[in-house]
Amino acid sequence: MVELDHITVAAATLDEAARYVEERLGIDSGPGGAHARMGTHNRLLRLGPALFLEMIAPDPDNPTPPQHWFGLGDAINLSSLQRNGPRLATWVVRTGDIALGARSPIALGPAARVARGNLEWSITVPEDGSMPADGAMPTLIQWPDGPHPASRMHDAGATLVGLQVRSPEDVAGACAAIGFHDPRVTFETGALQLTAKIATPHGVRTLF
Repeated sequence: MVELDHITVAAATLDEAARYVEERLGIDSGPGGAHARMGTHNRLLRLGPALFLEMIAPDPDNPTPPQHWFGLGDAINLSSLQRNGPRLATWVVRTGDIALGARSPIALGPAARVARGNLEWSITVPEDGSMPADGAMPTLIQWPDGPHPASRMHDAGATLVGLQVRSPEDVAGACAAIGFHDPRVTFETGALQLTAKIATPHGVRTLF
């Protein structure tokens, strides 16, 4: 089974990412950690029993990591984040078999082993550190057995209502090829844009 796992807001700095989310949603974000292999750090917010929002940015304490992900090693992408501010950059789906990524007609990249603290997982990462379909196509993740990491994250009473994915590429077809179907996720053809509707104690808010 392939299921929606998390959505990712990227920014030039983690403070900017957290501030964007907190201002848009009206709730505090929670702590996260660092990814030594990828040179990033994050903050996390639970959106359900097995679903969360990630805020991610380059880690200034690790400027030359062995690998990059989510386009955060790309100078052009970073310049855009610096000019235009944080954005909902991509999304991630989970599976019990990371090899399913090979079925996607949109290349997801090979599986990499990543760790944060004592948690390790496998995730597809293009070799150039980019995002499949510029972020419109989800990354594939495989967590270890046991409770989902969201169960230990900060819970501010937020839940995901829906995610709209707009792309000039056939992302819907590629998602179907890896077995992903979720009524909360809708697809449109057009200029790239990801939009998430999130229910909060203050009403439904939007991230884009």
